[in-house]
Amino acid sequence: MRIPKIPALAMEKACDAFTVFVSGFNEQTCVAFPSPKIKFWDMLFFLGGRFVKLAIVGATGLVGRSFLEVLGEKNLPIEELKLLASERSEGMKLSFKGEELSVTALKEDSFEGIDIALFSAGAKISKIFAPLGAKAGCIVIDNSSCWRMDPEVPLVVPEVNPEDAFKSKGIIANPNCSTIQAVVALAPLHKTYGIKRVVYSTYQSVSGAGKQGLDDLERTQNGLEPLKFPYPIANNIIPQIDIFLPDGYTKEEEKMIEETRKIMHEPDLRITATCARVPVAASHSESINVEFYSPFDLVEVKALLASSPGVVVQDDPESLLYPLPALAKGHDEVYVGRLRRDPSVENGLNLWVVADNIRKGAASNAVQIAELLMKGAHL
Repeated sequence: MRIPKIPALAMEKACDAFTVFVSGFNEQTCVAFPSPKIKFWDMLFFLGGRFVKLAIVGATGLVGRSFLEVLGEKNLPIEELKLLASERSEGMKLSFKGEELSVTALKEDSFEGIDIALFSAGAKISKIFAPLGAKAGCIVIDNSSCWRMDPEVPLVVPEVNPEDAFKSKGIIANPNCSTIQAVVALAPLHKTYGIKRVVYSTYQSVSGAGKQGLDDLERTQNGLEPLKFPYPIANNIIPQIDIFLPDGYTKEEEKMIEETRKIMHEPDLRITATCARVPVAASHSESINVEFYSPFDLVEVKALLASSPGVVVQDDPESLLYPLPALAKGHDEVYVGRLRRDPSVENGLNLWVVADNIRKGAASNAVQIAELLMKGAHL
């Protein structure tokens, strides 16, 4: 990835908050920073002129807009932000940190000079354009299913396998939304107790199917026929996400099984899954049953999870405290509760895991990967 140097004029215009003096080479160099809230590692980027040029592919979609929201919150050292989408969206204006940015049409040469590209435009687009981005010299972080199981492409959740991000040959895959929140909760448990078997049961919101899923919820709540789902989703649960496979599992269930194994570097881990769509607008919920190789203390399990990155434990039955999709919406953390032993197996544990599928399940995880690359200076 190329490291662009910031022109003096651009730096001067950006620096409006405060000044830091750094001594070196027998002279005093004046360097300024654009925000008093900027993080220390951001300062290092300013000192080295290490700003990045970033593109968003699929900028007008649910996840694309969430990319903008998360990037605005992170205050990352971005020199240029390029919004890309289909030709029909060209000229559309999207807001980023108080500014209106224009969307341009995605083309084969859209990645010239770009350092990092965040993709969320579907597998067909990613299959064509991700290699073009990598060939142009940028790192592609792809949110589609296209590259996830490619053995040459790392599948990354920063809280679980951050080291894999630095093994990229130009493309990094963002896992499935339901897989991300599951492995954030499971990884510290696996490291400590060793997971023998996992049973996933998911209750996934309609926003996991994009804007069409949200529209279907509204349509069927008003008595209209569904356009996205095979049945009305209002007041209903549909035990099918994605297509059915010859073995009776759905593609979504297969994703959870295979992606968990890849992320956790456990190709033979015993996993089964049932994934269902529920009439909830945002956030996925998962009932996870785990069998460990080693015995565990429930108090220690709670303490372990509470100290794990990205995890918030909400587990107090007496005060009716447990994770809820409505409360997880808009947050990047993975919420864990209903922790209890499963007495039907030796060393069994039940847990309830909830996260915002658009943020941590997609946009935030991808931005975290970009942030990880920046911090590691693998640019």
